[in-house]
Amino acid sequence: MELIDVSVPVRPGMVTYPGDPPVSLERVVSIADGGVCNLSKLDFGVHSGTHVDAPVHFIDGAPAAEALPLDLLIGPARVLDLTAAERLDASAFDGAELVPRVLLKTRNSELWARDSVADDFLALTEDGSRALIDAGVRLVGIDYLSIGDEAAHHALLAAGVVAIESLDLRDVEPGDYELICAPLKLVGSGGAPARVLLRR
Repeated sequence: MELIDVSVPVRPGMVTYPGDPPVSLERVVSIADGGVCNLSKLDFGVHSGTHVDAPVHFIDGAPAAEALPLDLLIGPARVLDLTAAERLDASAFDGAELVPRVLLKTRNSELWARDSVADDFLALTEDGSRALIDAGVRLVGIDYLSIGDEAAHHALLAAGVVAIESLDLRDVEPGDYELICAPLKLVGSGGAPARVLLRR
């Protein structure tokens, strides 16, 4: 059995979506300073690092992170090789064998080697999102900061599709895996950080 961690490490100074809060991880009690233990405080946005978007992120009054469907977050998934794609529109999926859970490996994967935000990353267009919805996709993940533009988010979340953002797929070969995605149970939140593993 092979387990691959495709989660982005959460740390101060990490790349986050423009406008999101920066990550702060502070040691507030230290054994070295006489404390009985080491105790840290974490302050960050819920869309920092690898995370799952909840419908309420873009649709007011929709379900929040605590209601994310667990049955979709664990199960067979396919990593699609879209590294040659220049756009993630509907035509990007021509000829692709789509399954209910797909993870999009694009040229974005190499952007994780940068220390600053890349503004030229690929993301789903609205018609790309609708192509996935029409094909019966129920969960889609992508290898950088955002699954798509506002219209793409609306289309996916309104259709009940689970969106995982900021996956690190650099060391993952295209193919079939078991997905294990465990977002935090944050009541009322528009997103939830997650540890995401692939098993083969």
